Amino acid sequence: MKLRIAALLAVTLLSGCRTRGDIVEGGVYAVRSSCPIAAVPAGTGDVTLFNPPGSTDSRAIDVTAAISDVRAVCQEAGADVVSTVTFTITALRRDQGPARQVVLPYFDVALQGGSRIVAKRVGQAVLNFPAGGLQSWTRVQATVRVNRAAATLPANVREILTRKRKAGDAQAAIDPLADPGVRAAVANATFEHLVGFQLTQEQLRYNATR
Repeated sequence: MKLRIAALLAVTLLSGCRTRGDIVEGGVYAVRSSCPIAAVPAGTGDVTLFNPPGSTDSRAIDVTAAISDVRAVCQEAGADVVSTVTFTITALRRDQGPARQVVLPYFDVALQGGSRIVAKRVGQAVLNFPAGGLQSWTRVQATVRVNRAAATLPANVREILTRKRKAGDAQAAIDPLADPGVRAAVANATFEHLVGFQLTQEQLRYNATR
Protein backbone atom coordinates (compact mmCIF):
# COMPACT_ATOMS: atom_id res chain seq x y z
CA MET A 1 0.00 0.00 0.00
CA LYS A 2 3.00 2.25 0.35
CA LEU A 3 3.27 4.94 -2.29
CA ARG A 4 6.65 5.16 -3.99
CA ILE A 5 7.50 8.72 -5.05
CA ALA A 6 9.61 8.87 -8.18
CA ALA A 7 12.80 10.88 -8.08
CA LEU A 8 12.87 13.44 -10.88
CA LEU A 9 15.63 15.80 -11.97
CA ALA A 10 13.22 18.72 -11.64
CA VAL A 11 9.54 18.90 -10.87
CA THR A 12 7.04 21.65 -11.53
CA LEU A 13 3.44 21.84 -10.33
CA LEU A 14 1.44 23.14 -13.26
CA SER A 15 -2.23 23.23 -14.12
CA GLY A 16 -1.69 24.40 -17.69
CA CYS A 17 -1.09 22.51 -20.89
CA ARG A 18 2.15 20.74 -19.96
CA THR A 19 1.84 17.02 -19.40
CA ARG A 20 3.73 14.55 -17.26
CA GLY A 21 7.10 13.62 -18.75
CA ASP A 22 7.54 16.70 -20.96
CA ILE A 23 11.23 17.53 -21.33
CA VAL A 24 11.84 21.25 -21.72
CA GLU A 25 14.45 23.80 -20.74
CA GLY A 26 14.95 23.52 -17.00
CA GLY A 27 14.19 19.83 -16.51
CA VAL A 28 11.40 17.28 -16.61
CA TYR A 29 7.88 18.50 -15.89
CA ALA A 30 5.44 16.51 -13.79
CA VAL A 31 1.87 17.57 -13.08
CA ARG A 32 0.81 17.15 -9.44
CA SER A 33 -2.76 17.27 -8.17
CA SER A 34 -4.27 17.63 -4.71
CA CYS A 35 -6.72 14.85 -5.63
CA PRO A 36 -6.10 11.48 -3.96
CA ILE A 37 -4.64 8.74 -6.14
CA ALA A 38 -7.21 5.95 -6.58
CA ALA A 39 -5.96 2.37 -6.36
CA VAL A 40 -6.67 -1.19 -5.21
CA PRO A 41 -3.88 -2.46 -2.89
CA ALA A 42 -2.14 -5.64 -4.03
CA GLY A 43 -3.77 -8.78 -2.69
CA THR A 44 -7.14 -7.16 -1.90
CA GLY A 45 -8.74 -7.08 -5.34
CA ASP A 46 -10.24 -10.58 -5.16
CA VAL A 47 -11.68 -12.94 -2.59
CA THR A 48 -12.43 -16.67 -2.41
CA LEU A 49 -15.07 -18.24 -0.19
CA PHE A 50 -14.86 -21.93 0.69
CA ASN A 51 -17.44 -24.52 1.70
CA PRO A 52 -16.75 -25.95 4.19
CA PRO A 53 -15.26 -22.78 5.74
CA GLY A 54 -11.61 -23.14 6.72
CA SER A 55 -10.75 -25.40 3.80
CA THR A 56 -8.45 -24.14 1.03
CA ASP A 57 -8.83 -27.16 -1.23
CA SER A 58 -9.73 -26.21 -4.80
CA ARG A 59 -12.66 -28.65 -4.65
CA ALA A 60 -14.10 -26.63 -1.75
CA ILE A 61 -14.19 -23.31 -3.60
CA ASP A 62 -17.72 -21.94 -3.22
CA VAL A 63 -17.66 -18.34 -4.53
CA THR A 64 -14.97 -16.19 -6.11
CA ALA A 65 -15.24 -12.44 -6.62
CA ALA A 66 -13.03 -9.74 -8.12
CA ILE A 67 -12.93 -5.94 -8.33
CA SER A 68 -12.64 -4.36 -11.77
CA ASP A 69 -13.41 -1.20 -13.76
CA VAL A 70 -12.19 1.19 -11.04
CA ARG A 71 -12.96 4.82 -11.89
CA ALA A 72 -12.30 7.97 -9.87
CA VAL A 73 -13.78 11.46 -9.94
CA CYS A 74 -12.37 14.33 -7.86
CA GLN A 75 -14.26 17.54 -7.09
CA GLU A 76 -13.71 20.61 -4.93
CA ALA A 77 -16.10 21.12 -2.03
CA GLY A 78 -15.32 24.23 0.00
CA ALA A 79 -12.03 23.71 1.82
CA ASP A 80 -11.90 20.04 0.80
CA VAL A 81 -11.43 17.86 -2.24
CA VAL A 82 -13.82 14.93 -2.55
CA SER A 83 -12.74 11.74 -4.27
CA THR A 84 -15.48 9.39 -5.47
CA VAL A 85 -14.42 5.95 -6.67
CA THR A 86 -16.78 3.53 -8.39
CA PHE A 87 -15.93 -0.08 -9.12
CA THR A 88 -17.55 -3.32 -10.23
CA ILE A 89 -17.58 -6.53 -8.20
CA THR A 90 -18.17 -9.65 -10.29
CA ALA A 91 -18.76 -12.98 -8.56
CA LEU A 92 -18.99 -16.61 -9.69
CA ARG A 93 -20.42 -19.48 -7.68
CA ARG A 94 -19.43 -23.11 -8.06
CA ASP A 95 -22.83 -24.71 -8.44
CA GLN A 96 -26.11 -23.82 -10.04
CA GLY A 97 -28.87 -23.82 -7.50
CA PRO A 98 -31.64 -21.75 -5.95
CA ALA A 99 -31.49 -17.96 -5.75
CA ARG A 100 -28.82 -16.91 -3.29
CA GLN A 101 -27.49 -13.69 -1.76
CA VAL A 102 -23.82 -13.22 -0.86
CA VAL A 103 -22.59 -10.21 1.11
CA LEU A 104 -18.92 -9.24 0.75
CA PRO A 105 -17.29 -6.55 2.95
CA TYR A 106 -15.05 -3.97 1.29
CA PHE A 107 -12.92 -1.13 2.67
CA ASP A 108 -12.73 2.52 1.64
CA VAL A 109 -9.54 4.20 2.92
CA ALA A 110 -7.87 7.62 2.75
CA LEU A 111 -4.11 7.07 3.07
CA GLN A 112 -1.62 9.90 3.70
CA GLY A 113 2.08 9.70 2.95
CA GLY A 114 1.88 6.10 1.80
CA SER A 115 1.44 4.69 5.33
CA ARG A 116 -0.99 6.65 7.54
CA ILE A 117 -4.68 5.75 7.43
CA VAL A 118 -6.53 8.99 8.14
CA ALA A 119 -10.04 7.68 7.41
CA LYS A 120 -11.56 4.25 6.87
CA ARG A 121 -15.03 2.88 6.26
CA VAL A 122 -16.10 -0.74 5.79
CA GLY A 123 -19.10 -1.27 3.52
CA GLN A 124 -21.13 -4.26 2.39
CA ALA A 125 -21.48 -5.27 -1.25
CA VAL A 126 -24.59 -7.36 -1.88
CA LEU A 127 -24.55 -9.87 -4.75
CA ASN A 128 -27.72 -11.69 -5.78
CA PHE A 129 -27.43 -14.92 -7.75
CA PRO A 130 -30.62 -15.79 -9.68
CA ALA A 131 -31.99 -19.31 -9.51
CA GLY A 132 -29.83 -21.49 -11.74
CA GLY A 133 -27.38 -18.66 -12.35
CA LEU A 134 -23.64 -18.89 -11.77
CA GLN A 135 -22.73 -15.20 -12.05
CA SER A 136 -23.67 -11.99 -10.23
CA TRP A 137 -22.31 -8.48 -10.23
CA THR A 138 -22.85 -5.12 -8.56
CA ARG A 139 -21.53 -1.57 -8.90
CA VAL A 140 -20.15 0.06 -5.74
CA GLN A 141 -19.42 3.72 -4.93
CA ALA A 142 -17.01 4.93 -2.22
CA THR A 143 -16.15 8.51 -1.22
CA VAL A 144 -13.42 10.16 0.85
CA ARG A 145 -12.94 13.84 1.74
CA VAL A 146 -9.46 15.38 2.05
CA ASN A 147 -8.61 18.84 3.31
CA ARG A 148 -7.12 20.78 0.40
CA ALA A 149 -4.59 22.56 2.63
CA ALA A 150 -3.21 19.22 3.83
CA ALA A 151 -2.85 18.07 0.20
CA THR A 152 -1.04 21.26 -0.87
CA LEU A 153 2.74 21.60 -0.75
CA PRO A 154 4.18 24.40 1.43
CA ALA A 155 5.33 27.44 -0.55
CA ASN A 156 9.02 26.92 0.32
CA VAL A 157 8.91 23.33 -0.93
CA ARG A 158 7.16 24.39 -4.13
CA GLU A 159 9.92 26.95 -4.69
CA ILE A 160 12.61 24.30 -4.31
CA LEU A 161 10.87 21.90 -6.68
CA THR A 162 10.06 24.47 -9.38
CA ARG A 163 13.38 26.32 -9.31
CA LYS A 164 14.96 26.42 -12.79
CA ARG A 165 18.20 24.49 -13.05
CA LYS A 166 20.75 25.15 -15.76
CA ALA A 167 23.32 22.70 -17.06
CA GLY A 168 26.62 23.25 -15.30
CA ASP A 169 25.10 24.58 -12.08
CA ALA A 170 25.98 22.64 -8.95
CA GLN A 171 22.29 22.26 -8.10
CA ALA A 172 21.42 20.89 -11.55
CA ALA A 173 22.81 17.45 -10.73
CA ILE A 174 21.03 17.20 -7.36
CA ASP A 175 17.60 15.65 -7.14
CA PRO A 176 15.52 17.97 -4.89
CA LEU A 177 13.74 14.88 -3.51
CA ALA A 178 17.07 13.72 -2.11
CA ASP A 179 16.51 16.31 0.64
CA PRO A 180 14.71 14.43 3.49
CA GLY A 181 12.67 17.52 4.36
CA VAL A 182 11.44 17.99 0.79
CA ARG A 183 10.73 14.28 0.41
CA ALA A 184 8.76 14.23 3.67
CA ALA A 185 6.74 17.31 2.65
CA VAL A 186 5.81 15.74 -0.69
CA ALA A 187 4.82 12.49 1.03
CA ASN A 188 2.71 14.29 3.66
CA ALA A 189 0.84 16.21 0.96
CA THR A 190 0.17 13.04 -1.06
CA PHE A 191 -3.06 11.14 -0.44
CA GLU A 192 -4.42 7.89 -1.85
CA HIS A 193 -8.00 6.68 -2.08
CA LEU A 194 -7.82 2.91 -1.67
CA VAL A 195 -10.60 0.37 -2.09
CA GLY A 196 -10.52 -3.41 -1.81
CA PHE A 197 -12.11 -6.42 -0.15
CA GLN A 198 -11.98 -6.42 3.67
CA LEU A 199 -10.21 -9.76 4.00
CA THR A 200 -9.45 -11.94 6.99
CA GLN A 201 -5.86 -12.92 7.71
CA GLU A 202 -6.59 -16.35 6.25
CA GLN A 203 -7.98 -14.83 3.05
CA LEU A 204 -4.97 -12.52 2.70
CA ARG A 205 -2.66 -15.49 3.20
CA TYR A 206 -4.53 -17.48 0.56
CA ASN A 207 -4.28 -14.64 -1.97
CA ALA A 208 -0.55 -14.29 -1.32
CA THR A 209 0.34 -17.99 -1.51
CA ARG A 210 -2.02 -19.65 -3.99
